[in-house]
Amino acid sequence: MNLLSELDQLNLEPAAKTQVAAMLQALVEQAAQDAQTIANQQQLLQTKDASLQAKEVKIAALTHELAYYKRIRFSTKSEAWAPLQQDVFEETWNTDISAIDAEVEQLQNEPCDTVARPKRLRAGRQPLPSHLPRIEHRHEPESCTCGKCGQDLVKIGEDVTEQLDVEPAKFFVHRHIRPQYACRSCETVTAAPIPSAVIDGGMAAVGLLSWVMISKFLDHLPLYRLEQIAARDGVTLSRSTLADWVGRLGVALQPLADRLAWHLLQRDCLHADETPVPQLDPGNGKTKKAYLWAYRSNDLQPGPKILIFDYQAGRSGRHAQQFLQAWQGHLVVDDYAGYKALFAADRAHPETQRLIEPCIELACWAHARRKFFDLLQASQSPIAQEALQRITVLYAIEAEGQGLSPVERQRLRAEKSRPALAGLHDWLRQTRLRTAPNTATAKAIDYSLKRWAALTCYAETGDLPIDNNPIENSIRPIALGKKNWLFAGSERAGKRAAVIQTLLGTAKLNGLDPAAWLKDTLEKLPTWPNSRIDELLPLRFVD
Repeated sequence: MNLLSELDQLNLEPAAKTQVAAMLQALVEQAAQDAQTIANQQQLLQTKDASLQAKEVKIAALTHELAYYKRIRFSTKSEAWAPLQQDVFEETWNTDISAIDAEVEQLQNEPCDTVARPKRLRAGRQPLPSHLPRIEHRHEPESCTCGKCGQDLVKIGEDVTEQLDVEPAKFFVHRHIRPQYACRSCETVTAAPIPSAVIDGGMAAVGLLSWVMISKFLDHLPLYRLEQIAARDGVTLSRSTLADWVGRLGVALQPLADRLAWHLLQRDCLHADETPVPQLDPGNGKTKKAYLWAYRSNDLQPGPKILIFDYQAGRSGRHAQQFLQAWQGHLVVDDYAGYKALFAADRAHPETQRLIEPCIELACWAHARRKFFDLLQASQSPIAQEALQRITVLYAIEAEGQGLSPVERQRLRAEKSRPALAGLHDWLRQTRLRTAPNTATAKAIDYSLKRWAALTCYAETGDLPIDNNPIENSIRPIALGKKNWLFAGSERAGKRAAVIQTLLGTAKLNGLDPAAWLKDTLEKLPTWPNSRIDELLPLRFVD
């Protein structure tokens, strides 16, 4: 725009026109500057909005993480959804209630002529186990004649009550007497051979050895506590002696654990997991982190249950590869990266490095569910609540098929599980499109979507598990026991513990009494032929 030509039409003085033109030009330039300033401010606001949104996402993520760790540290770790709340002081309350009842009974037993004492209703109790030995105590009346008329009493029945009792561990001594006989004519001496023992020349009988091993590895009592228990009965068992027994028994039982591992690798579906174990680091005055790897058979397939522990110095995936070697089949694991090499198309044998067939990954629905459970606990997210409801349906179907055969369970899964999984998948995808990235909700959804093929593989069959809970349940006693024994003294001690935990854990899975099995095995082991080693394994075969 030419301002001077426009002003010529206004018949203004030349000086006035120049002044007005300058003023208008200044206004135009000012307007342009203002427009540029507004544009810059809008761009700055957009940048700040983006930064603010990123900070809000970060705050939400940190809030979720903080809530998670607070729950793990201070609250219950149970993932049961919408349970009846268990009070922390329930045990104390039950004790107090019983004490109050006893005090009330004492008051009611006092004589009172004005108030009739109500009869207390007692709840029935469960019968005591039938397999326990019974010691009978008969209580006969002082006289067999009637106290009123003097006639003889006739038995019309009997009242039987039972009380449970226990006898703490007591020590006793086996004396082995071997008479020696001589032949006068040929001057030879004859005596019965010394009974074979798992520890030659040792003073411990198999019952004592079994008690030490069960106490240490099943009840997680350190050896110094066993030393104190024996001292209360006047028996001196030094820790060095106890440690010597444990070390020798670990070596003696190693072939049984190796044979169990061989049997496990004949299965075509396994569970795998690992848990950290502190190990003493001599010279540094500290502990370092070792790992106890665990492998378990699939409970939905036929055959006895087997549990194997493998102690290793680290968490590298090569330890799993070294244990499994060329094994192929379905492997149920969590999302730990150490297992990924087992599922790779270019999987190589750990020793020969030749290519072998990869394992088939089975993902764990319990881990996928845990993401949404943590989200619900942290923010009461309706998305997490909906996801948990849908996953609960999957577990309800598994509970329905618990007693079915693999063929019947496969039919049930095809009828109910697959449609439920398809609906869950569609809902997750649609929800993810409406969810902001990098949020806790997005991460929980992405965990399931990225592993969907491995999560749904179980529903195609009738004998594959839905989750990895069986192996986690087998590891849990080890995690609890660490609070007692604190750390492994050495790598050799960790491997020895893994051998014994393997045998005792497998015995428990098969419904055997670990103490009875171990005692029987220690009696037979010194003279048992290696060709019949399978007969000593803690397995229960069901026809």
